[in-house]
Amino acid sequence: MEIVEVKFKSLRKELFLNAKQLYLKEGNYCIVEADRGEDIGIIMDIYTGSGEELKDIEKHILRHATDSDMKEIEEAHRKEDEALEICQQKVDEHNLPMKLVDVEWQFDGNKITFYFTSDKRIDFRELVRDLAAVFKTRIDLRQIGVRDEARRFDGVGMCGRRLCCSLFIKNFNPITLKMAKEQNLPLTPAKISGVCGRLMCCLAFELDEYKDFMKGIPKSGSNVRYKGKQYRVEKTNFFKRSVVMTDMDGETVEIPARSFLDESVEEDSGGGEKAQKPRQ
Repeated sequence: MEIVEVKFKSLRKELFLNAKQLYLKEGNYCIVEADRGEDIGIIMDIYTGSGEELKDIEKHILRHATDSDMKEIEEAHRKEDEALEICQQKVDEHNLPMKLVDVEWQFDGNKITFYFTSDKRIDFRELVRDLAAVFKTRIDLRQIGVRDEARRFDGVGMCGRRLCCSLFIKNFNPITLKMAKEQNLPLTPAKISGVCGRLMCCLAFELDEYKDFMKGIPKSGSNVRYKGKQYRVEKTNFFKRSVVMTDMDGETVEIPARSFLDESVEEDSGGGEKAQKPRQ
């Protein structure tokens, strides 16, 4: 059976089953099962699923979207601006420490979802009651992280390309400062932080390659003996695959990392004894 990936507002995506065997095409709009109702989205991908995948997908594609459906969703999007403004007023009235990020008005009007960020847990029961009284429908308040906020709004990173979280990252994995240190990156927050204010997700992309490159190479600051002379390791250059060292006279040499290892450089342990570096 076909599995269909459908994108909704602000890059939210879900998987659905094409149980009715409709002829579907990527880029077209379709009506799908939603929480207690129907919703509309764009078909992003279609593929044949295995038995295990099918077990985890409960919602179905209902039908193709019509011209009338498209007019209705345009009207729903216009209502969202007003809904966000009203919700912000209610948040201010209740003096809640939360930042409203976005709102989604479900296609059939059976639910309105407000997304927000906050540094703490929020008791928004009174807020929900107020909003339900205004809109006469089910209200869902959903707390998200700052990375989810960046994904919803999309944008361009310092690399000049579209944000990875909006383009292809599905799950956010932990990113640590240690990852930047292992890649000899500057620890200046402005240089290793994304638009979300957190450490950039791309710090994890090449980490394994850096680790492999550094195997058997002394860390910066280490004292080593190379070709009978004493040197201090200043830095390693991952892109040039080289090691930069200075001798006792302050003269700098740069050698290929592979040659560095093949020469069996001895590392000074600091106590006068030297430990032989293993060959790779």
